[in-house]
Amino acid sequence: MANKKLWRWHGVSPQGQPMHGALWSTDKALAMQDIQREGIIPLSLKRDAVKASLWRSQHCSDLMQQLATLLQAGLTLSEGLTLLSEQHPSAQWQALLQDMAVRLAQGSPLSEAMSEWPEVFPPLYPATIRAGEMTGRLEHCCFHLARQQQAQQRLAQKVAKALRYPLVVILLAVAVIIGMCGFVLPEFAQIYQTFNTPLPALTRMVMALSVWVERAFPLLAGLILSPLLLRPLMRRSGRWPWWKAAILRRIPVLAALRRGQMLSHIFMVLALSQRAGVPFLQGLESVETTLSCPWWRHVIRQIHDAVAQGKPIWQAFEDSGAFTPLCRQLIRTGETSGALDAMLENLAHYYDEQTHHLADNLAALLEPVLLAVTGGIIGTLVVAMYLPVFHLGDAISGAGMG
Repeated sequence: MANKKLWRWHGVSPQGQPMHGALWSTDKALAMQDIQREGIIPLSLKRDAVKASLWRSQHCSDLMQQLATLLQAGLTLSEGLTLLSEQHPSAQWQALLQDMAVRLAQGSPLSEAMSEWPEVFPPLYPATIRAGEMTGRLEHCCFHLARQQQAQQRLAQKVAKALRYPLVVILLAVAVIIGMCGFVLPEFAQIYQTFNTPLPALTRMVMALSVWVERAFPLLAGLILSPLLLRPLMRRSGRWPWWKAAILRRIPVLAALRRGQMLSHIFMVLALSQRAGVPFLQGLESVETTLSCPWWRHVIRQIHDAVAQGKPIWQAFEDSGAFTPLCRQLIRTGETSGALDAMLENLAHYYDEQTHHLADNLAALLEPVLLAVTGGIIGTLVVAMYLPVFHLGDAISGAGMG
C-alpha cells in the first residue's frame, strides 16, 4: 500500500452510460490502463485524499463479521468482497475491497491480499486468515477474529472513558480556579482596597494566591499547554514510549487498568491463534505486532525467544515477571493437558471482566471524590470573595461617619 495512491475516476460504459468509482494504483498511467481494461472510457482521473481515520480497527472487525456471514451463506470469497465493496459507503474502502477481489480472482489467497495492506490489517489478520485457509475453517476464523477485535475495542473504550472522566474534571477545575484567581479576584481586590477595613484571614490568603497566579499566569499556561505543544516532538523520540510506559506502571489505579487491558489482549490473541491452528511461536509474533506498548512488546519477545529455545511455555511466562501466578498455573495446566487454547481463552475472559469491573468501580469511586474536591475548592474561593461583604456595611457606615 505504501506505493499505491487512491484515484477517483469518471467515465462512460460501452453502452454510453455515465460511471464513476475509485481505485488504488501506483501512478496515473497504470490507473488509466486498469479503467480501460474494464471496457470503460475514462473522462477524468484525479488523486483523492486518503483518510487514515477510516482504517480504524472497528472497520476491519466489521468487515470480518460481514465477510464471515457471506461465506456462511455460500458466497465465494471473491463474490463476498465484491458485494461488500459495492455496499461500503467509503470510496477508499470500496477501492481496497475491489483490489482484493481482483487479487483473489487472479489466484492469490485472502491472507496474501491482506498482507499487502499492513496499514489497514494488522499482522494478526493475515495470520489468522492463513490458518483458516489451511484448515478449511475460514468463516469460523473470520467470526472468531471479529469477536476478538470487537471485545478488545469495547474494553479499550471503557478504559479510555474511565480515565478520561477524571482528567476532564480536573482540567475544568484547574481552568476555573485559574480564571477566578487571575481575573475575578483582582477585581474584588480593587473594590475592597477602597475601604480602610481589614480583610478576613481567608480572603487575604486567597488574595495573595490571586496575585501570585496573576504574576505566574504565563508560566502556568505554558506548563498546561506544554504537553500538547511537545506531543509531536515526544512522539518522534524513540525513548518517549518507554518513559510513558514506565510512568503508567507506577500510577496505582492506571497501572491496574492498563495491565488488565494488556493481559486480556495478549491472552485473547493467543487463544484465537491457537483455536485457528496457528503455531504458538507465530501466535506470539502476532501478539507482539499488535501491542502498542514497547515494554509489553519486549516482554513478549523474551517469552518468544525462551520458548524457541525449548523452555516450557508456562516457565517462559513465569520468568518474564510480568504475569500473575494465576497465568502461570492455568497456562501450565493447559500445556500439560493439551487444552492450552481453552486456558488462554479463560484467562482472556477473566482479565476482560476484571478490567471492566475495575473501570466501572473507578468511575463510581472518583465521581463523588472529584465533585467534593472541586466543589470544596471553588466553594472556598467563593466564600473568600464574599466574606468581606458581610462587613462591608459596617465599613461603609464607618467611612460615612468619618
